[in-house]
Amino acid sequence: MLKKFIIIPVFLLVAVAALRAQELQAKINVNGSRVGSQVDKKVFQTLQNALNTFLNNRKWTNETFQANEKIVCNFLLNIAEVSSDNIYKASLTIQAARPVYNSSYDSPLVNFIDDAVTFRYVEFQPVEFNENRVAGSDPLVSNLTALLAYYVNIILGMDFDSFALRGGDAYFQKAQNIVSNAPDSRDIVGWRNFDGQRNRYWLADNLTNSKYAILHDAIYSYYRLGMDNMYDNETEARTAILNTLNFLNNINTDNPNTMGVQFFFQGRARELIGVFKKAPPDEKSRALDLVSKMDISNANNYKQELR
Repeated sequence: MLKKFIIIPVFLLVAVAALRAQELQAKINVNGSRVGSQVDKKVFQTLQNALNTFLNNRKWTNETFQANEKIVCNFLLNIAEVSSDNIYKASLTIQAARPVYNSSYDSPLVNFIDDAVTFRYVEFQPVEFNENRVAGSDPLVSNLTALLAYYVNIILGMDFDSFALRGGDAYFQKAQNIVSNAPDSRDIVGWRNFDGQRNRYWLADNLTNSKYAILHDAIYSYYRLGMDNMYDNETEARTAILNTLNFLNNINTDNPNTMGVQFFFQGRARELIGVFKKAPPDEKSRALDLVSKMDISNANNYKQELR
């Protein structure tokens, strides 16, 4: 049988490319205000421009995202120190949100600060990441893009999990792959289990380990059955969110202070207070008991608002 060849006009090819637009609407700011005057501050602007291009121009998935479906996320790279050999020490704040159905409200997906960021950067050097060669030829050069790629996949995983049960598995596995092949140097920390209890290793472990599988039920229940249902049926939505808290409490009871549970609660206290503020007394009391045990840093706020 003869194959038919179809000539596609150029403008249609452009339209198809647009439909496969990148997944992120990302903004990264590089703050060098803490660094002394011996460093030329324009290097921070050059780095910022390169990282914004890196995040927004790369295809991170094989999925098609419409312009209004892009995941809004913000990163703050706060430079603390720059050494004479162009090694930077910094913290990275990662924030991402997703829209709630039938509302103008965005619910936080990720709100986290990574305090262990070390990398080498010389102005105008290429900003690259290869998932098949995460460590690159210079671990300190590769570490920054490995970090960003890691958190992009965490964001994608959380977003996909929030719309479909276990929908984010592929992205959490990519994050785990970055951990397994991470840049290695005596100056680099955060990728290994012995680097602390709150780091990239443990977050990826919790999100890929079958031991914590119920964590994914919690994410789906919270967003898709809870927040997205608030407009249509507030009572059912609160029940789903209370179920989420029960799921998380089951994990916390068996494994106190689990990284995945703590990660879920980051930046969420105000939202949870808003959800349960007008709940019936018994529901509000149960929610208060659960969040006070799991989100200890905000326990006083919960008690003041939900009693």
